[in-house]
Amino acid sequence: MTLGRRRILRRLAIALLVIVIVAVAGFLWWAQPQPLLPEATAALKSTPAAAFQEGPSGRLTFSATNEPPDTGLVLYTGGKVPPAAYAPAARAIAEAGYLVVIVPAPLNFAIFDTGAASAVIAEHPEIAAWAVGGHSLGGASAALFIDANPGLVDGLALWASYSSADLADEGLAVSLAYGSLDAGAGGFTAPDALARLGDDVTVTVIEGGNHEQMGWYTGQPNDPPATVSRQDQQAQVVDVTIDLLEAIDPSP
Repeated sequence: MTLGRRRILRRLAIALLVIVIVAVAGFLWWAQPQPLLPEATAALKSTPAAAFQEGPSGRLTFSATNEPPDTGLVLYTGGKVPPAAYAPAARAIAEAGYLVVIVPAPLNFAIFDTGAASAVIAEHPEIAAWAVGGHSLGGASAALFIDANPGLVDGLALWASYSSADLADEGLAVSLAYGSLDAGAGGFTAPDALARLGDDVTVTVIEGGNHEQMGWYTGQPNDPPATVSRQDQQAQVVDVTIDLLEAIDPSP
């Protein structure tokens, strides 16, 4: 190989390395998590009705204390949204008598670990009925978990989300809740999207709600301002999710 050719190849290798470094740096900048609101971290504690525990992996667990729960929910997070953003809702659901586990994801993208619910379910043999779900990308990732593990769960909770997998034959109880001002609202209830969920689907439209207010964080891009309070939107999300868990609860 001539000296001139070696120089050209060296320059090409350096240029390629620079491009890779810039691309990785750009992705890491873009993937920075959305800022949490104070209510999120304030909810990371136990109450008389729900015990809180944070696992070494960042898993957030809320469990009813009035009596041992036999129905559980695994929540996947929205894209770039830290798990704590869903702690207030998770704690409120647990206080109604359930086990709720929020699973962290690599770089806060649940699609990178759609199987996260498997370990949770395996660690809680006392739970007789399970639902999985989540917000936005988290809900879609939960649906992929169901598709990869048929027959393992009984319910799917979609918070401003949809399923790309065909779950129509799973016999699931499905709850779909979203804000009327959410820019993606049309896709959540498109005929083909609903058809993939089966026959037992409850749709709740939160009038005046948007995408960001499905959690306790801020900075959601391209999200119209909500005309309903975050507290009100959250209360409706909690209520419809509890209704879903009641529907699959095996207790008499």
